[in-house]
Amino acid sequence: MKAVVFHGIGDIRLDDVPEPRIEQPTDAIVRLTASAICGTDLHMVRGTMAGMKPGTILGHEGVGIVEALGKDVRNLKVGDRVVIPSTIGCGGCAYCRDGYFAMCDVANPNGPLAGTAFFGGPEQSGPFHGMQAEKVRVPYANVGLVKLPDAIPDEQAILLSDILPTAYFGAINAEIKRGNTVAVFGCGPVGLLAITCAQHLGAGRVFAIDSVKSRLEMARSMGAEVIDFEQEDPVETLRRLTNGIGVDRAIDAVGVDGNHGPQCKPGDLEKFKQELGMIAPETNEDGDNWHPGDGPTQALRWAVQGLCKAGTLSIIGVYPQTVEGFPIGEAMNKNLTLKMGNCNHRKYLPELIELVRTGALDPSRVLTQEKSLRDVIQAFKAFDRREPAWVKVELEPSEA
Repeated sequence: MKAVVFHGIGDIRLDDVPEPRIEQPTDAIVRLTASAICGTDLHMVRGTMAGMKPGTILGHEGVGIVEALGKDVRNLKVGDRVVIPSTIGCGGCAYCRDGYFAMCDVANPNGPLAGTAFFGGPEQSGPFHGMQAEKVRVPYANVGLVKLPDAIPDEQAILLSDILPTAYFGAINAEIKRGNTVAVFGCGPVGLLAITCAQHLGAGRVFAIDSVKSRLEMARSMGAEVIDFEQEDPVETLRRLTNGIGVDRAIDAVGVDGNHGPQCKPGDLEKFKQELGMIAPETNEDGDNWHPGDGPTQALRWAVQGLCKAGTLSIIGVYPQTVEGFPIGEAMNKNLTLKMGNCNHRKYLPELIELVRTGALDPSRVLTQEKSLRDVIQAFKAFDRREPAWVKVELEPSEA
């Protein structure tokens, strides 16, 4: 079968690989009808999330049809159409039973202290082969696969696999109450859906902070008040537009991509591009590389500074474990509440499926591109460059 395989930093290829097979009694094999490219995939390709094992299939978003089941998967049948949560939980440990599926004690083969197990990630996350492929093996399928109603098409369903639950998790962690003023930092697909989720929870005003014009326009079309941080100071603007108070809630939907600060010599970036011939790290305005071990990102600083006293900061943007800095002094002296982490996707899926089925939420509004798996490398490049109208990319593995 065809799959997107990681070979090294900046080197991914569409390869022919063996089809997956049942390995454990709780496994399932799913023939994928939809996958996607996520900003988190770029962390792996760029090397900002270390530890990727060459040969790992990328991708952690998937929708498909069940083709085979282990003997202990007793709630599904071959032919069921399902969505696959990005994070993997066993369903039986104390954490899963309490809804913390991303903190499962069992799913990660590296042990309970290794952190979240998820598809298509670095060695410390499993590794588990991902879903930018024609088929995937799903462990703990009796818990991890959720049946989809016919009323939800693939273009909506694929966004239920990761980014809508992540956005919803971020909005809930922000403790949004009716009438609250909310700032969302980053208008990528997760940030845009965080705007939608904040509005669904009753936010009175939502500010969207970014610099990519097409993404800001999409945020504006959703009813957000947009701030281009390349044109104005976002903290000063937030304070001015809130009568000097600041916002009640802030969501960091950027993660390590919000880091600025030169760590390499001028010219290193161009050398990096020439050597790898593909995707390079982010740069600041001077053209220098940032380094994932740098201190607090600019987005985090703005979020802390733009919040009102006793506000709440929710962090759903991805940070590798090498990032250690945080403006703790500013946060502590403002009595801020901080909530963060990897989304417990499986916990929110039943509720979100119903919200999408009834039309209360439509995540497909952020889906801007549909590409065949055979075009995936060019799609990665365009997505990485943040080309206009490239917000969220659905892949169609069946056309590989």
